[in-house]
Amino acid sequence: MHSTLNRAQAVFGFFTTVALVVAGLAALSVLLYPTDGVTSQVQLRDVKVIKGRPHYYSTRKEEYAQLRFDLDADLTPLFNWNTKQLFVYVYAAYPSDPTNASSSAVSHAVVWDTILSAPESAYSFAALKERFFPPASAAKRKSGGKSTAGRKAPASSKKTAGKAAKGTAAAPGILRLRDQKAKYQIGDVSGRMAERENVTLAVGWNVQPWVGALWWSPGSGSVPRTMGGVGASPAFDLPALRKVGAAAAAQQQQQGKKVV
Repeated sequence: MHSTLNRAQAVFGFFTTVALVVAGLAALSVLLYPTDGVTSQVQLRDVKVIKGRPHYYSTRKEEYAQLRFDLDADLTPLFNWNTKQLFVYVYAAYPSDPTNASSSAVSHAVVWDTILSAPESAYSFAALKERFFPPASAAKRKSGGKSTAGRKAPASSKKTAGKAAKGTAAAPGILRLRDQKAKYQIGDVSGRMAERENVTLAVGWNVQPWVGALWWSPGSGSVPRTMGGVGASPAFDLPALRKVGAAAAAQQQQQGKKVV
């Protein structure tokens, strides 16, 4: 006769087997969900090259580029029952060695990124908890508490509403950005970025599922890849190094003396 420990081990082994099978079916089920309806478009708005320390830990001054761009993307087909979140990024591609025209090496640098969380399921733990075990404040309102229709919204709720109206995602997977400032500068190991030619901006994404492999955008070089249109801007050239005028330089020097 089997002992209690043997029975517990058998039940646990059967449970893990069933869980792995269900997880595998969930990971394979996304193959039936088409993603060819994805569209994205990115357009350069402004670019400038500055010489200085791009980071507080930089040990020397170097040239780096700052960008502003417009982004329109519809990534809703990437959200399905197995999507946890979506990592979206805009990256710049430029020749690695501008002095060698025959070289085909291309450098890539991410200039902006964001995370889009999947909509919460109606059967998630938080949703079921709120449905069957509502908080005390909600229970009081249902039991005939005082109405809050005439009260003013707190400052925190106003800030949240403002952020939602001004946010990057109007709906899950929809991005509409205008004159967006890049989070990260474009630099190079040589320390020279001025007048760099044939620079392009492109959109990429990474689908992070609840279970299964990570899915990448087409053209990323990683597998597996989703379908859909990857937006890319027309090629542009970086401007010459931005010079500080004599008046501005004198003012900066005078301010430095005052600080000293």
